[in-house]
Amino acid sequence: MQIINKLLKIILIYLVKHMKKLLVLLIPIILADCSSINVVTDYDQTRDFTKYKTYRWAKLKEVNEKDILNKNSFLRKRIQSTIDSVLKEKDFEKIEKGDPDFVVFIHAGIQPRMNIYHHGPYWYHPWWGPYGGYTSVSYYEQGTLVIDIVDNSEKELSWRGLGTGIVKRFSDPNTLQEEIDFTVSKILEDFPPLRK
Repeated sequence: MQIINKLLKIILIYLVKHMKKLLVLLIPIILADCSSINVVTDYDQTRDFTKYKTYRWAKLKEVNEKDILNKNSFLRKRIQSTIDSVLKEKDFEKIEKGDPDFVVFIHAGIQPRMNIYHHGPYWYHPWWGPYGGYTSVSYYEQGTLVIDIVDNSEKELSWRGLGTGIVKRFSDPNTLQEEIDFTVSKILEDFPPLRK
């Protein structure tokens, strides 16, 4: 019985000593799972966004032909529909005729990426020295969705939001729509920008 108690005590001391290392390893895994998209926004600080009430979508002749969304009209329509919903919630009105206050452009791109992980060397005890260690390589695609708000009267960029994340493959259109809704909502979260 004393041997078991001593063994449990040694294991407990070991776990307490190495708990910080375990937490350091777990935190990036948790954060990576919670933040599936990285959002960056910027805007013209001289622009008065309170004057913006109406908008329209960029016409096809105004859109870059090489944009990835031009190759997938279903995806473009899904993104536009979600942006319309978010802007409507923010009390902006989409108009088909006349001169709106701003024009919405969307762009998307995909870039191949590579992660290199180096694991080790590991230590048994200070007097035994290091052992092992290896390097692993993984490949993935990074996608970026850009939403641009262009002032219609001055034809200048007023606001830009970028959402970047790992490209996922969806076999279910409903799951794809949920991902689009989440991404667009996160990008437009800070539009219009509030003056500090």
